[in-house]
Amino acid sequence: MKKKYLLLSLLLFSICCFSQSRYISKTTKKIVYTRDGGICQCCGSSQSLEYDHIIPYSCGGITDASNIQLLCQKCNRSKSNSCYCKIHNKKVGNNCCDGNTSISHSPKSHSSSNGTSTTSSQCTGITKKGTRCKNMTTNSNGRCHLHK
Repeated sequence: MKKKYLLLSLLLFSICCFSQSRYISKTTKKIVYTRDGGICQCCGSSQSLEYDHIIPYSCGGITDASNIQLLCQKCNRSKSNSCYCKIHNKKVGNNCCDGNTSISHSPKSHSSSNGTSTTSSQCTGITKKGTRCKNMTTNSNGRCHLHK
């Protein structure tokens, strides 16, 4: 009987730890790759791409598409456990010490039916759960209607 409880507790423990790991699922990788256009979000390179936690995993960043971005190996190594790419002198993440979002995703242009073009980018707001807002916005302040 003790063996069954031990086996069950080990199984539950492993599931629990796996769900809170650095592991990035294939689905999440596909979403991030498509969203980021297959290029480094710092320098624009398409070589040696890696999946990077915007809020570092060591600072409590989750492994969810809203907290993962594509960086080339050089930018990712330079960023390390911070929000700053030292090679390109550019912020490419979220500073886990003060919680200020400073992500430099490329803005996306959209054409409307009347031929005018608007530029939108991902909202820089943080949700109640502590994750980055997934809404797109055209506001000059970089925030959607929920995070004005």
